[in-house]
Amino acid sequence: MTTNLRRRQLVFGSAAAAAASAFPPGFSVAQSTVQVPVCDSLTVRVITDSSYDSPRVGSHKLVKTKRTPPLGTGRRGFHNEWGLALAIESRVGSETRHTLLDFGFSPAAYMNNLAYMGQDPAKFQHFIVSHGHGDHWGGLVGFVEKNRDKLPKDMVLHIGGEDLFCARSRGRNPAGHLTDADVLDRRDLDRLRVKVVTCEKPTVVGHAFTTGWIPRKSFETVQGPLPLVQYFQTDGLGCSIADENTKAAGKAVDDQHIHEHATCFNVKDRGLVVISSCGHAGIINSSRQGMAVSGVNKLHCAMGGFHLFGSSPDYLRKTMDEFKALNADVLVPMHCSGPSLIAILNSEMADRVITSTPGTEFVFGA
Repeated sequence: MTTNLRRRQLVFGSAAAAAASAFPPGFSVAQSTVQVPVCDSLTVRVITDSSYDSPRVGSHKLVKTKRTPPLGTGRRGFHNEWGLALAIESRVGSETRHTLLDFGFSPAAYMNNLAYMGQDPAKFQHFIVSHGHGDHWGGLVGFVEKNRDKLPKDMVLHIGGEDLFCARSRGRNPAGHLTDADVLDRRDLDRLRVKVVTCEKPTVVGHAFTTGWIPRKSFETVQGPLPLVQYFQTDGLGCSIADENTKAAGKAVDDQHIHEHATCFNVKDRGLVVISSCGHAGIINSSRQGMAVSGVNKLHCAMGGFHLFGSSPDYLRKTMDEFKALNADVLVPMHCSGPSLIAILNSEMADRVITSTPGTEFVFGA
């Protein structure tokens, strides 16, 4: 038995029982729990975010930050587009793991930014997609096509569930079909020899763990215009979820992102880093689920897309109040979080907020 394995066995099991009393009133620990690794350090590199607005780097006493210069030589620099993609490095003892979480909107921008930040595709062992919107998986197929010989022969893609493959749109044509379906074709993954593992339940992925299905227990609802989703396949394209399709009577319905999951890391002496990617299920729900399934009662950082563009001031204030109740050390709103949320957080929780753009690097626990 290796030293790392012995160490993990010691740290996995003891936190759950002591954690239950620390949750907010009315919130109980989920029955489905996992034994999660404890990371000595965690580095999150932002490959794609929705805007590049400044070379300035925020700071926090518990987090080291730096930002890659926006322009290199030969007129080379970051490509900016709507979406999110992260390259994550975690360390447990002498063991280092590398994880790609989400893949941005387009292969060209994703691969340009990955290379510009010096990230070699050959070093990555773990691959996760948060949900079925194209600005989170859009770069995936092109990236794998170009780098398949560098990636693991037994490459595994962890997803929240079958919902990832559903066809989505913001409108219908007169016949009732989706008009601009945004859909990941699973046949492309089969062709590229990518095994898909669904994570409806909490799942350990390397040094990370995913939340599994996120209960909708807080005040949160899916914010913004709801795209349409269909739970049946057309000519082999799309998802197949019989129960949901029965409820929908075979028609496209408002999308509730039923299989979106968050990715989390437990950092030694800090607590949980919860990465919501887009947060349609609610950043508070996502954070609480990470705490519940791991038994770790401390939220060190909530980061990623919080999906609060266009939310009302009252809704934003409720979110801020919940962050205060959870006593998060650090907040890193990205992607679809929205400027209004950042403004209200900066007005009352400025000592906890760090801004992000492509090229930002966050180091936790080192």
